[in-house]
Amino acid sequence: MTNAPIIGVLALQGDVREHLRALSAAGAEVRAVRRAGELDAVHGLVIPGGESTTMWKLADAFEMLDPLKARIKEGMPAYGSCAGMIMLADRIEDGIAGQQTIGGIDMVVRRNAFGRQVDSFESDIDFAGGGILRAVFIRAPWVETLGGDVEVLGRTRPGDRIVAVRQGPLLATSFHPELTGDGRVHAYFVEMVRRDGRER
Repeated sequence: MTNAPIIGVLALQGDVREHLRALSAAGAEVRAVRRAGELDAVHGLVIPGGESTTMWKLADAFEMLDPLKARIKEGMPAYGSCAGMIMLADRIEDGIAGQQTIGGIDMVVRRNAFGRQVDSFESDIDFAGGGILRAVFIRAPWVETLGGDVEVLGRTRPGDRIVAVRQGPLLATSFHPELTGDGRVHAYFVEMVRRDGRER
């Protein structure tokens, strides 16, 4: 891998341009990903916010669900924000009948846990062991339970809800760092992808 990893953003729905911009600012070469062939060309993938049931249905319609599951199972680094966190969860609460996820992170995530669109808010969180981060929550999930291999990277203050986690090459946040101008979460993920490339 070159010093600039190639990172895709799943471009079926959500804040695609904002994530592309934030990843580029963090030193990645970026691509929008809509097809399985485009997925094969990236070293890592961001799954943006949006609406998780719509994202699942679009991924299925575009024949992306199985390729996404396969790449995640192979160890491709991925970062999911908001709906992307739901997509990376092994299990979800308050999903619609038959709703599927890509999976990969051993956790239970509750959809719309912080409320509806009108309940959106901003709050400071403790992120990745010492930094205070301003986070934007829009119809956001939270983590209900997690397995022993999942590392907690962020919690709300106050409330102590788990809103950022990592398991191996997979990162997830219930908030939208692409909307704040604070590049630390994207820089963290870009470094994860770089490190994965060096270790392969």
